[in-house]
Amino acid sequence: MASPALAQERAVAVDLSAGQLDAAIRMLASQTGASIGFRDPALTELRVRPLKGRMMAGEALELLLRGTGAQARRVARGTYLIERAASPSRRTGAPRPRPAPPPPPEPALPPPVQIPHEIIVTASKRDTPLNAYPGGVQIIHGDQLSIADSTRGTGAIESRIASVVSTHLGPGRNKLFVRGIADSSFVGPTQATVGQYWGNSRITYSAPDPNLRLFDVSAVEVLEGPQGTLYGAGSLGGVVRVVPHSPELNRTSGSAWGGAAAVWDGQPAVDGGAIVNLPVVEGKLAFRALAFGSVEGGYIDDIGRGVNDINSVTTAGGRAALRFQPNDDFTIDLSVVGQRIKGDDSQYAEREAGDLARNGTMAQPYRSDYWLTDLVVRRQFGDIEWLSSLGYARQNVFETFEGVALADAAMPALPPERNAPATAYSQTVDIAMLTFESRLARRGPDGTGWLIAASLLKNEADSRRSMGSSALTGVTNKIEEATLYGEATLEPIRRVNLTLGGRLTHASLSGQSADVLEALAFRNDPEARAQRNETLFLPSAALAYRATDRLTLFARYQQGFRPGGIAVRQDYIQRFKGDRVTTSEAGGRFTSDSFDLAVTGSWTRWRNIQADLIDGFGFPTTANIGDGEVLSAGLSGHWRPVRGLELDAAVYLNDSKVTRTDVSIMAYYQDIRQVEGGSVLPTTAVAIRDDRLPNVADATARVGFRYDMFLTQDYDLTLAGHARYVGQSTLGIGPVLEKLQGDYLDTGLDLRVGNDRRGLSLSLTNLLNSRGNRFALGSPFMLYDREQITPLRPRSVRIGFDMAF
Repeated sequence: MASPALAQERAVAVDLSAGQLDAAIRMLASQTGASIGFRDPALTELRVRPLKGRMMAGEALELLLRGTGAQARRVARGTYLIERAASPSRRTGAPRPRPAPPPPPEPALPPPVQIPHEIIVTASKRDTPLNAYPGGVQIIHGDQLSIADSTRGTGAIESRIASVVSTHLGPGRNKLFVRGIADSSFVGPTQATVGQYWGNSRITYSAPDPNLRLFDVSAVEVLEGPQGTLYGAGSLGGVVRVVPHSPELNRTSGSAWGGAAAVWDGQPAVDGGAIVNLPVVEGKLAFRALAFGSVEGGYIDDIGRGVNDINSVTTAGGRAALRFQPNDDFTIDLSVVGQRIKGDDSQYAEREAGDLARNGTMAQPYRSDYWLTDLVVRRQFGDIEWLSSLGYARQNVFETFEGVALADAAMPALPPERNAPATAYSQTVDIAMLTFESRLARRGPDGTGWLIAASLLKNEADSRRSMGSSALTGVTNKIEEATLYGEATLEPIRRVNLTLGGRLTHASLSGQSADVLEALAFRNDPEARAQRNETLFLPSAALAYRATDRLTLFARYQQGFRPGGIAVRQDYIQRFKGDRVTTSEAGGRFTSDSFDLAVTGSWTRWRNIQADLIDGFGFPTTANIGDGEVLSAGLSGHWRPVRGLELDAAVYLNDSKVTRTDVSIMAYYQDIRQVEGGSVLPTTAVAIRDDRLPNVADATARVGFRYDMFLTQDYDLTLAGHARYVGQSTLGIGPVLEKLQGDYLDTGLDLRVGNDRRGLSLSLTNLLNSRGNRFALGSPFMLYDREQITPLRPRSVRIGFDMAF
């Protein structure tokens, strides 16, 4: 369900040549994203004149069909039917004839002839047609996202794509995982396993998902990984790329929306926002801006402090973009993205206290601030495109956890005293990232073409920790990367594409301690602070066989990596090595006017797995745990049995295990001591279970539907719903974190009545009011003696409006 700002019907660049109508409609559908069909196949042979300019699909059809004897009838949002124009009635002065008997019923008309438009995978960096892309890919079109979906940010992606899962520590604090490649629950100095991009700029490196809201976006693309050749470090599981709408050069427009929600067992929520698009110089320079805000009411009670609904979240943000296009071949885009998330308290509960309650002694607030500025320059040289992008991102995450006072704050290796009072453990992570990339790409016919590029990256992450009023050891990680990469696709045999690629990266890593003497921080590993250099080459190869125009079979080999770094363990610094994945994948994709089906299977080997862990006193740390492997299989499909109705279903299965345990991590677990009532007891279970990696459910599944109905000439109805099942997973690796979570069903329903100018909407989430357990962590210091859960947000009902001009 689309708001006016997100609907398909918006002004775009249209460039059609003179010729037959069917060819012109095919090109128009590709350029505008509209669905256009014919009632009478004979109309496809009509001749039309050339058409060029920026306009909406409806405007383009009106101009294109003028004088042809055909007309376009809008049957739903973004959907048109071309039919013969009615002959005008002739007015005379003769007496009105007597009514004729009703004519016999007309025979049923044949179904419309569909002219499918080409779906392009822009995340391939050279605009590869979907039927030629050799890998697993899922695309969410912007018009499929309702305002309620957009307010949820990454949660809307997770609910729609079965291969995407997330932790649920809180908005702005979570980690995304794709295709069963997951390392841990906590955000430490390790780089993320999923590459996240906003347009052409990287969003994060060694930081949590900022959960940017999805207002005013044209598409979300998820490439299943690894994607090391095109995206480099951190894309072990895949890539999530959000494509925002660009400023429109020839159209002044704007929109606004708002809504309020009632939450069962909790406080209400409100949200609102607005978008404006202003051409500054008609056809050449335009400005586009977005502002939004929301307050999500809390629903967790703290019976220990006697307060209710403690976990409310306030979000505010916006975007601004400037586009300069002096001619059709040259474009400059400058944009700024900013967002702040402020949580009053954590969203976990304790089973002993109730499904929506816990027994705490203090508030555990958090904050996530994010800024991104990027500059993108594009130039077209015939069929070759040059693109350069420069981005700077800044992210600050502050968290508070309920902890236990240490016997000696200067020496965290000592256990807490018996009956020690509760105290606050705080950590702040400040990340600054600078990226630059320049590439040349050529898109050939049927997915052929080539790409060559160079990129630079500099990332600095500062972590500071404290227990009560005492500072603990902090750490700073710095990394610089210089990269050359390229990829080429050839057609050695008709309908067979061969893709070969490679990425050469030189990384420089360094780290240092903070807030304590370096002699103490590096006493166990003096070389941890030394600068280290790593040079890696990642090869890739793929085959795609277009058996027919609708069926594609593919096989792919790809690698991915993450560089190493340093982490705090209790009060000293230790190193962890870089890890690397190698994936072999095979699958197929079938597309037709009424039915789509995609099947993938993959086997991944993962060496020197980096994982964030919990030590015997609850402090997070990072280490290499060993090697592992992941088997994954996915199936997804869409069916359009009748006009206006689309059904979808997907299931994703994962089987993972640790195949080799690192010797150092075994010694680490041997040293763990468990704190119970102030006494220190040796932990007896030190073996790592080898049945699964953390935070990836053994199965995820989704079923959904969308129904677009043409009510009147002015109003449409859109109804969409889904149910998503998330199977069991574990919180982490090792004896402390092997806690089960998952095994729940989430549901949602969206209804909108209106048109492209105004509408009213009704959104419901968690229809069954399920509790479940999305995540089994609140405070790492309480994992030993409390059963923590993160319940689903209770059932909520949102009523909203949207309007546009």
